[in-house]
Amino acid sequence: MSKKIVVAGANGKMGQEVVRMIARVDDFELVGAVDVIDVGEDMNQLLGLDESPVEIEEDLAQVIVETDPDVIVDFTNPQVVMGNIKQAIEQEVNIVVGATGITEADLNRIEEWNQGIDTKVIIAPNFAIGAILMMQFSKQAAKFMNDVEIVELHHDKKIDAPSGTAIKTAELIKENLKAEQKEQVEEIEKLPGARGGEQDGINIHSLRLPGLVAHQEVIFGGLGQTLTIRHDSINRKSFMPGVELAIRKLDEINGIVYGLENLINFN
Repeated sequence: MSKKIVVAGANGKMGQEVVRMIARVDDFELVGAVDVIDVGEDMNQLLGLDESPVEIEEDLAQVIVETDPDVIVDFTNPQVVMGNIKQAIEQEVNIVVGATGITEADLNRIEEWNQGIDTKVIIAPNFAIGAILMMQFSKQAAKFMNDVEIVELHHDKKIDAPSGTAIKTAELIKENLKAEQKEQVEEIEKLPGARGGEQDGINIHSLRLPGLVAHQEVIFGGLGQTLTIRHDSINRKSFMPGVELAIRKLDEINGIVYGLENLINFN
């Protein structure tokens, strides 16, 4: 039986890739497309796909009623994603979320919304398998090297900084950093913010440039040496295996899962 899928943010660059992925997978079916761009147009026709017509609509709640989907895949933006998650939970439709900008406070609110309902929610800052490995390798490296900074690089249309991947990486690294006190250096920032932002005591630097997609390097420093762990997504297709994995894993989880690494067996 095919999984009926609604894509929110369907006409964005990531949403379009999700729609293309759904068309390639035999047991996935696109039943709804939600966006504010090209409303009324056939999503599949816009992408040149030989699939049944799916009209782009603005109202997610109405699309859920009309299509009775098995899952929503959300690649919208920080301004609307929380409302979409709330809508999915209230209408008891499982949801996979790739929109970034979700904070710890947001996760707590999602947990509250889901009390007594138990809709399945998967939220991942990054769906590229290579990026998940980069984060896991960085977490392991932190056991041996205690000085680290993160540089994340994205396209110039990304509106949140730092990226969800960078924040998640810092959280994972922090789990393995030694608690020993570092020698404090009195820094002078000639330009405010020159040393980047800070998450869990780890400096994060964000670059936004045309020509980039999604890239991150984690740089460890030690006595007479450095270690750089880097991942590059050079095409948005790199995220699709992870999105497909998340959709399939909904059948195996309960409640809310944050981070694709929690769906992968690293042993």
